[in-house]
Amino acid sequence: MKEQIIFERLTGLIAFARAGSLGSFTAAARSLAVSPSAISKSIQRLEQRLGITLFTRTTRSLVLTAEGRELHERTLQLLRDAEELEQVAMRSREEPAGTLRIAASFPIGVHVIAPLLPQFCALHPKVTIDLKLSDRVISIVDESIDIAIRIGDLADSNLLSRRLSPYQIGCYASPDYLTRCPEPEHPNDLIGHKTVNLRYQNTGQIFRWPFRVGEREIEIVPSSAVIVDASEAVIAAVAAGAGIGMVSSFMAASWVKRGELVPLLTDFSVERHNISAVWHASRRSNPAVRAFIDLMLNSSERS
Repeated sequence: MKEQIIFERLTGLIAFARAGSLGSFTAAARSLAVSPSAISKSIQRLEQRLGITLFTRTTRSLVLTAEGRELHERTLQLLRDAEELEQVAMRSREEPAGTLRIAASFPIGVHVIAPLLPQFCALHPKVTIDLKLSDRVISIVDESIDIAIRIGDLADSNLLSRRLSPYQIGCYASPDYLTRCPEPEHPNDLIGHKTVNLRYQNTGQIFRWPFRVGEREIEIVPSSAVIVDASEAVIAAVAAGAGIGMVSSFMAASWVKRGELVPLLTDFSVERHNISAVWHASRRSNPAVRAFIDLMLNSSERS
C-alpha cells in the first residue's frame, strides 16, 4: 500500500512537471502517452495533497501560479537527479541496453533515422527504441530525450552536438512528367514548367527555391499550381507527375533509387551542412547513446 502511494505521488509530480513545461494538459498527455484526463486527475490529486493551487486555468491557457513555479523548478531538479541516477547505472554497463529515446522532425525521422534502426537493433538487441517525431523543437531535458536530430542552426545551449554529413537541396520530377515536358537546363527555364511548392506550417511562408549560380546563391519562388504544407506531400505529388519540386537529397534518395524521381538542374543544387545530433551532457557516457551516434556518423560518411 505504501509503495502504491509513493508511485501515485511520483506520477503526479511527473504529470505536473510535463504540463508546466509544455503549458498544456493535452501536450503533456501526448508526450507521456496517456489521456488528458489522466494528467488532469493526477495534478488535481497533487494539489489536494499539497493544499495549494498549481495552475491558473482558463479556456485558452494554463499558467503556473507563484507556488506552482517554485514547485515546478524543484520538481524538474528532482526528475533531473533521477535521470542522472539512471545514467550512472547505465554507464556501469559496457553493453548498450535499455530504452533509447530519440526525437526528430518527421522528414529526418522517416528518411534518416528509421532506415538505421534495423541495423542498430541487430547490433544491440538489448536496446529498445522510442522514436518521437514532431515539427516542434522538443526539450531534451523536460521530455527525457536521449538524442535529438535537428536541422538548421543550433541555438547556444549546454547541449553537446555533432554535425552529420551534408546534403543537397535540388529539383526533381517524375519520368512521366519528363516525357511530356522538356528537361530544364537552367533555373530560368522553370518559368515554362508546372511546379509543386511547400508552405511552412509554422509561418505560412512559401518556400524560396535556392540555386547555386556561379559563385552566388540565388532564390526564386516559382508560380506553383500546387502548394502543400508537408514535404512528404511535395514528393508524392511530384512522383505522381504534378510537376517539378524541390526537396532535400536525403528525402528523394529512395525515390530516385526506385526510378520514381529524376534529379534535375544538378549543376545548380545547393549544399547544406546543418543536420546535427544533439544530446545532454548527462548522456555523454550512456553506451546506447554512444553506439547510436557512432552508427549515424559512420552511415553519414558512407553516404
